[in-house]
Amino acid sequence: MTLPLARFALAAGAVLAGVAVAAGAFGAHGLKATLTASGQAENWETACRYAMYHALALVAVGLLAAIRAPAPAGLTAATASFLAGTLIFSGCLAVLALTGIKILGAIVPIGGVLLIVGWALLALAAARLPT
Repeated sequence: MTLPLARFALAAGAVLAGVAVAAGAFGAHGLKATLTASGQAENWETACRYAMYHALALVAVGLLAAIRAPAPAGLTAATASFLAGTLIFSGCLAVLALTGIKILGAIVPIGGVLLIVGWALLALAAARLPT
């Protein structure tokens, strides 16, 4: 179970990081006028920043899973929480920034809660590491 989790978390983190960089660059250049005019530039930047933070978290989880056999309990759930939370949080925030669909603002906190859960699960897994 350790290597499939490590591969998945590392790959997901790498893809997510690439998307975060591309989205950030597109927002700063291709969408700058649109996002500024709509007052959504800050939402777009927040979506990209949190996507990058949690891409790096996924890479850290993948590395931990790769060096520990078996993977510490909770890493699979942390991976799922980080990935789902990022897709919901950053995804809804980015779509809100592009479309102005206000209801998405009510969904964003669900992603935030999943991100917090992911960090808590990672902390528990780290606390259970053998000395």
